[in-house]
Amino acid sequence: MRIAICTDAYAPMTNGAAVFVDNLARSLAARKHQVMVLCPSLNGHKHLEHPEKNLQVAYLSSHRFPFYPDQLTPVEESKKFFGHKAPKILYKNGLFWASNALIEVAKYLDAFQPDVIHLQTPAPVGLAAQHYANKHDIARVVTSHNYPDTTGTGNLLKPIKKPVDAVVKAYMASFVKNSEAATAPSEVAVADLIPDRRAFRKIPVHAISNGVDLSNFAPAPAPAAIYDKYHIPKKVPIILHVGRLDPEKSVDVVLEAFAKLSKKLPKARLLLVGDGTDRENLELLAKEQGISDQTIFAGRVLPPDLFELYRVGTVFVSASAVETQGIVLIEAAATGLPLVAVNKCAAPEACQDGRNGIICEPDNAGEIAEALRKILTNPLLRRRLSKGSLEVAKENDLKETVKAFEDVYREAVKINAARLTKRQK
Repeated sequence: MRIAICTDAYAPMTNGAAVFVDNLARSLAARKHQVMVLCPSLNGHKHLEHPEKNLQVAYLSSHRFPFYPDQLTPVEESKKFFGHKAPKILYKNGLFWASNALIEVAKYLDAFQPDVIHLQTPAPVGLAAQHYANKHDIARVVTSHNYPDTTGTGNLLKPIKKPVDAVVKAYMASFVKNSEAATAPSEVAVADLIPDRRAFRKIPVHAISNGVDLSNFAPAPAPAAIYDKYHIPKKVPIILHVGRLDPEKSVDVVLEAFAKLSKKLPKARLLLVGDGTDRENLELLAKEQGISDQTIFAGRVLPPDLFELYRVGTVFVSASAVETQGIVLIEAAATGLPLVAVNKCAAPEACQDGRNGIICEPDNAGEIAEALRKILTNPLLRRRLSKGSLEVAKENDLKETVKAFEDVYREAVKINAARLTKRQK
């Protein structure tokens, strides 16, 4: 099958959609499909690469979109004017935005001749590919990845957050409507992001895990060198958090929970892996809470170091209330870590209360601190939850994800063919 995957976020970016597309594209290519990924260029210039056999990546002409960082380079500190920090509105290292998507997507897809187009984002690349699919009657599959959250660009929109988020959510849902099949990474995301109305549910809708490559994430002792490289003390409890340090991820709640926990377990350390717009504020919060010496900001870390840092952890924590699945939760589970997460969006599907972790209420630092304390001070509970994590991880094996998408692609092609035949009669 010839599969075109169209996305506005792609590796080496580190958000969930970018990681998912990279894993899916490489896995499909390994299974002998012909795969083309279309995405914005990371240097501004249009070009075509062939990173692996059966896989090509079409990088489209792009310009910087300055209102959000690119997740590739460290976010600079806020500049001061007259002694006051200016709000972070513009970024020199903003996201790359496809600037000629309509023409270039058509050119690459004309040459590739896909059987099915898999759309990931309702942004320039996704919209251009959707237009192409409409014009050329090609089967489309749409995956919904994100909950709308306007606080992610800072707090300028906070006063009108609810109505703005509602408009964004409606727009994201409308992107799904004209496809032959739709997916989301969890049952909760399907229910929340794809409206249960006839106009939308004329198409098949599937909950398919983003999947994790279990060959990369597995329980094992971390090498001594990784402790030294990231200045992590040995033989102490390590509370691990992996993810973007952006406002919508609620890492401030994790810090507040750790501040409460450290009074009872002073030897424990909090390891934050990732970078983002909120890092500067979080470092200041750690200082205010008196936990700077016990908190390690590792910054953005890529494999293979990332795999090893998961193995350093004793327990994994996330306070994010905007996860469509929470791929970091699955990665932590695959490494055998007990989880602590919040009862919002899809997090409870990955962190199943009592099976592989403890679920807390959103924004409740005290409850999160107590959950961490229970796990860290009870070896029997820790071992039981660890075993449960490995079971949950097996249910999210990337191999099964790829097989599921193969079935969805075939289904979409069949539906599209039937629609075309009906139209011709």
